[in-house]
Amino acid sequence: MSDPFDIGGRIVVVTGARGRLGRRFTQALTERGARVAALDLVSGEPASGVLDVRADVTDRASLEAALRRIESEWGAPQALVNNAGIDAPPDAPAEENGPFETYPETSWERVMSVNATGPMLCCQVFGGAMARAGGGSIVNIGSIYGLVSPDQRFYEHRRRAGAAFFKPIAYTASKAALVGMTRYLATYFAPSGVRVNALTFGGVLAGQDEEFQKAYCARVPLGRLAREEDTVGPLLFLVSDAASYVTGANLVVDGGFTAW
Repeated sequence: MSDPFDIGGRIVVVTGARGRLGRRFTQALTERGARVAALDLVSGEPASGVLDVRADVTDRASLEAALRRIESEWGAPQALVNNAGIDAPPDAPAEENGPFETYPETSWERVMSVNATGPMLCCQVFGGAMARAGGGSIVNIGSIYGLVSPDQRFYEHRRRAGAAFFKPIAYTASKAALVGMTRYLATYFAPSGVRVNALTFGGVLAGQDEEFQKAYCARVPLGRLAREEDTVGPLLFLVSDAASYVTGANLVVDGGFTAW
């Protein structure tokens, strides 16, 4: 009997592959025998089972060129991980992390372009290729901030220190859009055998300041931020045939954050 979790030889496109989670996803997939087309704006170090592809998720022509290269080298993709995304970092300009009333329209457009338009274009190009081939899996990487509002109390310590700091709106709006996109495409692609799911993560440990970690972890039933390794199992499940009857779902991996 074949192992439904076996992804050996599977061709998987990972966007934002040179980012922190993108690197972790690429490593986990190749360790299990998948071939990963690693898409990013920058090139990475050569690695076994990895096809390094420079591409811009906001540029359809760039994605179509990436698809042609993947098909030429390996064949049609069998899975897509829409991982590329941006957010305003804690050290962004004051107007970007300031009050909502003065949040710059240019910042909104930049985040929405990468986090919402980018996955849509990738689903058109790579999802379309999978549909023509008769099947595949799309995994859209979401965030709990696409399900609930950021808790601005997590940043109260920054405001006490004199910074008018608020988690900006665009990241939340873009990740909420991704959930709706997942449900739409799950029904659209179903007749072609392409499954589409969202994988929604809570905060992942990445050197956040101590005050933020303390406030955030107090809101998590499991009492901690996610570790990078916590993100791998759910991704491998959704990519694999073990999830062959799962589509249109949003798998939430947040330590229980959204349970209360």
